[in-house]
Parts: sequence; structure tokens; C-alpha cells
Amino acid sequence: MATVSFREKIKGVVGDASYEAKARVFQEQLEAKIPASLRLPPAMLEDPPLDVTHIPDICGLLTPQELAITELDATAVCQKIAAGELTAVDAVTAFGKRAAIAHQLTACLMDFFLDEGIKQAQQLDEYFRKEGKVIGPLHGLPISIKGMLPVKGTIGSSGFLMTIETSTEDCDMTRILRSLGAVFYVKTNQPQTLMHLESKSTYGRVLNPHNTDLTAGGSSGGESALVAMKGSCIGVGTDGGGSIRCPCAHCGIYGFRPSCRTTPLHGVLWYQPGQDGFFSSVGPMCRSARDMRLFLEAVLGANPALLDPDALPVPLKVPDLTQKKLRVGIMMHDGVVMPHPPTIRALKWAKAKLEASSEVEVVDYTPYDHDRGYSIVRELYFEDGGATVRRLVKEGGEEMLPLTEWVINSHVRDHDAAQVWKLHDERDDYRREYSDHWWSQNVDVVLCPPFPGTASRHDTAKYWGYTAIWNLLDYPGTAFPSGLVADPAVDIYQEPPTPMSAADEYNLSLYDATVFKGAPVSLQVVSRIFNDGLVLAAQEVIERILKS
Repeated sequence: MATVSFREKIKGVVGDASYEAKARVFQEQLEAKIPASLRLPPAMLEDPPLDVTHIPDICGLLTPQELAITELDATAVCQKIAAGELTAVDAVTAFGKRAAIAHQLTACLMDFFLDEGIKQAQQLDEYFRKEGKVIGPLHGLPISIKGMLPVKGTIGSSGFLMTIETSTEDCDMTRILRSLGAVFYVKTNQPQTLMHLESKSTYGRVLNPHNTDLTAGGSSGGESALVAMKGSCIGVGTDGGGSIRCPCAHCGIYGFRPSCRTTPLHGVLWYQPGQDGFFSSVGPMCRSARDMRLFLEAVLGANPALLDPDALPVPLKVPDLTQKKLRVGIMMHDGVVMPHPPTIRALKWAKAKLEASSEVEVVDYTPYDHDRGYSIVRELYFEDGGATVRRLVKEGGEEMLPLTEWVINSHVRDHDAAQVWKLHDERDDYRREYSDHWWSQNVDVVLCPPFPGTASRHDTAKYWGYTAIWNLLDYPGTAFPSGLVADPAVDIYQEPPTPMSAADEYNLSLYDATVFKGAPVSLQVVSRIFNDGLVLAAQEVIERILKS
């Protein structure tokens, strides 16, 4: 594989002269917001190591106190602020400074407004000093926000140069978070179209901090890279095909895709408004399992349905699993694409650990016609045959990325109204069939891969089946680190495998054990629609057993 320079690797979308002129303005605006005092030496950015996660610790730009603060998860930050042991100003300053460093190494940001974050934090500290209590459960917590979620006065976008804006209002999600005490300081990078499991935009290509030759995932890749670099302890992503779970899996962090319309979507930037063949949901990307619960309890506790008429008033009910034995179905593969050896090794190891535990019952889970389901959801993504995407790319003068070309030409066609109804009917039939199948398997949750391997090489993520199938069904899920990493010494094929499909043949062609060395290996837990609390509880049980 040819060696690519760091500067070339991190480069963003290019285009014609008009595009380049406009893009340069946005790029220079972001560049100017990073203070000179937080800039890494040019020599360090000339040829950094593949694993850049340690650079913030050794670069000398952060104080020992700031380094200690950025080691905390979101729950610990909230606890320390509520106990008067940490100020909101110190928290956002530490994470903001580290975010500036992370961006230079991974292109994870599209806006940086730490000064505004410090102003918010000062007001919260003053309230705490006067009242002796916190304003809400997220008082003073610095939260990073994906680019498509508007934060008043900051840059936002729905994935194209043509759609970059300075938002005039918060969307419902950021409005709720603000009311709960959250502090905003950065917006994070995302891909062209928002429909890639990779993140490359006008603002650069987001690199995986564990190995910059690999992708941080998408479409919430800026978030995953930032959280993995500890420039954020918790961020907000969206997931319509795997866009929270895939990047979290790739970067070895935690992420949760709630059941659709339980968390608010109103005001989110999207270039196909009114499209309802599929829904995205908004959820947390963070450093611990307990942070996922913190976020969901706080947001759903605010009853988003009072603000967003499209939100469903479904409370979060986390069951007590000490009262019943959890039944876990293990899905080694989906019958379409066999995961790479590191993922198979992690699943076999997890299965053995769970089988040895008295807390859970383990069964093999048989997938139901995932190839058909994946074909349906891909057609739902672009019911206009990709016409809107082509128009926005052309109007902006930006190049159409290879993954954009692939996604709008893969199981995609234009539909008239009757054809849309027929497609939605096929979706609903499949959902009913799958529901019946799930009950026949007699499982509470399924443990499965979040992707057909670890983080992929750049521009190669062309199989979303391990996440998008659950989007089609609207089954909530979480991705979390197994604690294992890819190891070329053991993660090899003992004999050449026989491909199950064309997609499997492609996935096999991508595997080179040495390329993925050290990449985090993650797992996914899913359950039926509105069983969000069960997924949270089950993940905690499963992870505890795996760590024992």
C-alpha cells in the first residue's frame, strides 16, 4: 500500500474554482478560531505517528490539572461540579483546549467557540455560587455537538458546501441540553451527504486517532474521533444507518442509538425534509456505559414531546436484571458478509465468557433475511434516486466523493408516489416478518458485530448491514469496546474462506491483518423497538461479565 503523507490524508473535499474559493473562507475561519497558544509545532504535524491518542498528553500545551480533568467521563464531571470540586469554567476550558489539539491531528471539528462556552460556564458557576445547587442534571457539562444539530450562533451543515450556515436558533435537542445545564464549545465534522460510514467534508477528512490510516467512521466521525482523543467526554450524534454505532465502534468508545422519535429531531439540518421512509435518531457518544444512561435519563426526563410534536412520550425504563436471567442471542454473522477475524475472535471470546456466567443464558441467534432488509433500507434512503444529492454537489461545485457515488447508485432509483407507497409497504411487511422471527428466537437482546470488521481503510466502507438492518426495524442498539484490539499474530484466516455474497467477496478483499493492527474491536447489543432501557441494562451486564 502506497504511503500517503499526513497532509494528504487529512485533506477535505475539493472542487472547482468557485467551490475552492468558498471552501477556503470556511476553512480559514475555523483555523483562525484555534488560538496560537494551542497550536502544535509544525514538525509534529509533518509526520505524526499512526496512533495520535497520546499526543495531547505529551505536547506540553495542557497543564497537569487540565490533563486530569480530561481523563474524567461525563458522569464524574457532573458529580464533581455538583459537589463543588470542579468549576464549569475549568471543565470546558480543559476539554476545549484538548479539542483544539485533537482537531489538528484528526480534522474532527467544523466550529470552535470556546470563548462562548466559557461565558456559559461562568454564568453556571455564578448560579452555583449564589444558590448552592446545580441548575439541572447536566450542570456545567461540556458537550460536543455534531455539525447537523444547530447551536445558535455557530456553524452547521447538512453535508454539503451549499448547506453550510450560521444557525440562528438551537434545535430542540440542543435547546433541551442547554436547559439541563450543558455547555457547548465545539461542533464536529461529518461527511458529504451525511450518508457515509466515513467522514470527509469541506473541513477535512476525519482520521481515526488509534490509526490515522483508518477511518473514524461516519457520519458522526468528528464526534467519535474527538471523544477518543478526550477532547470531549460526551457528544451528540445522529444515526440513520449506523452513524452513531459505527464511529463509536471504530474509535473504541460507547454510543447509543435510541428508538426513533424518542429523542427530539426537530430543527436538525437535513436536505430531504419531509422524507419519512426512514427516521434517524439522536443519541450520545461517550467514554463510559454510565454516560449513555446519564444522557438518556436527562434528555428523556425533560419530556421532549412537550417541545417536539413529532417526539413520542416514551419514558426510559431500565429493568432490574438481578430479578431475571438475561437471555442473550449471539449473532456471529448476518448471513451476507462474514466479519473479519478480529471481530469473530471477539464474538467467540464474548460467547465463551457469557456461557461461563450464571447471570445470563446464551443461545445462537439466526438472522432473518438480512440481505432483503438491507436492500429495502438502501432504497428508502434516496427515494428520489439521489437527484437531490446530485443537485447539491453540482450547485456547490464540489467533487462527488467515491462513497457518495456508491451510495446513490446502490439499490437506489427514483420513485413516483405509488412506488413510494409500495416501497413503504415492503418495509412494513419485512418489519412484521422480522418481529415474528424475533419472538421465535426467544431472546431478550442480540449481541452481534457493529461492522464487518474493525475500522476500515479510507473510502472502503461499503457494507452497512450490521447497523442499517436495525435502523430499518427501528430496534435500539449500543456499540461498546470489547477491550480487545486487532492483532496480526492471531487475526488471520487459517484457510481461504468461501464468500457468501458479492458484498462478502469485497469485504474479504479488504482484509490485511497488518493494516488493522491495534484497531479497537467493538461489539453491539440490540433489542426490540422501545426496549432502550433493556439495551442499557443488558450492555452493562454483558460488559461486566466480559471484564470479570
